[in-house]
Order: sequence, then C-alpha cells, then structure tokens
Amino acid sequence: MADVQVTDNTQAHRFEVNLEGHTAFAEYRLKPGHIVLPHTVVPPEFEGKGVASALARHAFGYARENGLKVIPTCPFMSAWVKKHPEQHDIVDDSCKAELGI
Repeated sequence: MADVQVTDNTQAHRFEVNLEGHTAFAEYRLKPGHIVLPHTVVPPEFEGKGVASALARHAFGYARENGLKVIPTCPFMSAWVKKHPEQHDIVDDSCKAELGI
C-alpha cells in the first residue's frame, strides 16, 4: 500500500493512519528524553499491507527528529526495529539486550 499518510493525534497520544473508514494506530507515551511505543493496532483489512511499518517508520522518525530515545515495548515495534539496524542508535540502551541489538 503506497502513500500511507500518518498523522499525529496528540490528544490521543498516537500516530494514526485513516483508510477507508478504518483507523490503524501506534500509541505512544512521551517521557523526558524518551518515547515509549506500547501498542500498535491495524484493522484486519490492512494487515500485511505495510500500514504498521509506515507507523513504525513515522514513530522512529519522530523520535529522531525530536532527539528522543525509543523504548519499543510493543511486540510489533520491537520486531520492526530488529530488522532496521539504521534505527538501533536511537533505541534506549535499557532495551538493547532484550531486543538482541
């Protein structure tokens, strides 16, 4: 699925993709110097189409742009970052051993 538009719903503390009346999202919590990514939801209609990866790219991009370290507690975000070594430098050190990076 090309051209997935991710928006930041700051009131709900989540990055969102709205498609065909459905919303996929990645929740986040901001802490001083950190962003915690605890939960990602993609409606079944969009599973396997790159929507969750678009959310992950946006979340990690947001962290990098804002000088934040990432704490990926969501299983999807944890798996995603393992596959993207270019993002390992912004993963919080406290998570690296558990993630195997």
